[in-house]
Amino acid sequence: MQIRTGDTYDPRVIAMLDYHRTSAAAQTAPGSAHALDLSGLRAPDVAFWTGWDDETLVAVGALKSLSAFHGEVKSMHTLQTARRRGFGALMLGHIIAEARARGMARLSLETGSWDYFKPAHALYRAHGFVDCGPFEGYVEDPNSLFLTLDLTGR
Repeated sequence: MQIRTGDTYDPRVIAMLDYHRTSAAAQTAPGSAHALDLSGLRAPDVAFWTGWDDETLVAVGALKSLSAFHGEVKSMHTLQTARRRGFGALMLGHIIAEARARGMARLSLETGSWDYFKPAHALYRAHGFVDCGPFEGYVEDPNSLFLTLDLTGR
């Protein structure tokens, strides 16, 4: 998979992000969906990437800077027909490496707690993420799972 800086004006990217937001929202209780919209992904504190298998868009992911030392994984999604081929792991690995390169000590995320999100839970845990409490303005929510990764190697 080739990872590129994401173009939030590319219709293929827009379509994947729309699908990601609507499908995740359909599996989440009202008020508990926290995916970024296009304007959120275009914010200066967000780095956004796309993953390509030849010329097919297969994955997206973003890193939001919460502070100089803390980042948040956002908008992780892999094309349904491309799942179980390692593309999500490659994108997550890229985001982790970027966070480390930027000097971040901690990387956190919020995802849904429902069964629909269990494959994502397994992916994050396989990369070393562990449970944590709400962070950066999130509140305790039974529909959310909060995870964090210590990037300092301790």
